[in-house]
Amino acid sequence: MDRTTEVRAAVGRFDDLATVVGPRRPDVGGCWCMAYRDSRVATMERPDFVRGLCETDPGPGVLAYVDGEPAGWCSVAPRSTYRRLVNSRTLPHVDDRDPWSAVCFVVRPGYRRQGLMHDLLAGAVAHAAAHGAEVVEGYPLDTDGERVDVISGYVGTTRLFEAAGFERVVRTTGRSGGRPRWLVRRELGGAAQA
Repeated sequence: MDRTTEVRAAVGRFDDLATVVGPRRPDVGGCWCMAYRDSRVATMERPDFVRGLCETDPGPGVLAYVDGEPAGWCSVAPRSTYRRLVNSRTLPHVDDRDPWSAVCFVVRPGYRRQGLMHDLLAGAVAHAAAHGAEVVEGYPLDTDGERVDVISGYVGTTRLFEAAGFERVVRTTGRSGGRPRWLVRRELGGAAQA
């Protein structure tokens, strides 16, 4: 099946982001990718908060489009913009640099199991590099090659990140779906790489 996939920054694309991560009913809250960014934001205020992030560069992350339809999301931004990461006791700081962190992936039903997370991660790395990132981090779970449920897999897998050129740096004390998580990194050296 031929398809056209593009990954774009979420700047100016709040409605598409809402299509991917927003709840199906407007009277229901939702994560809105705020668990890492700032979970203190009240549930029903999260859409407006994220809308504001989408109004300025670099935005809160990247969106994947399949044949023009919003199909996936990756939250990627400087680690210092994620309150939960700044104060994390389970995801250590490796050095004094402010890496960009890819913390969350969402792929809409109907687009799953098509390799879209690989496209999203490549796009996230390119987006970070275009904004001067020296290094990109992720905090994926180690599946040992076994399948993982969608809920636990939102952080990605070590296999996904390693396929994109990331290296394991340290096993964290964090877990997702009962599985260990790793801090992985990809050095960019200031040049746009994907």
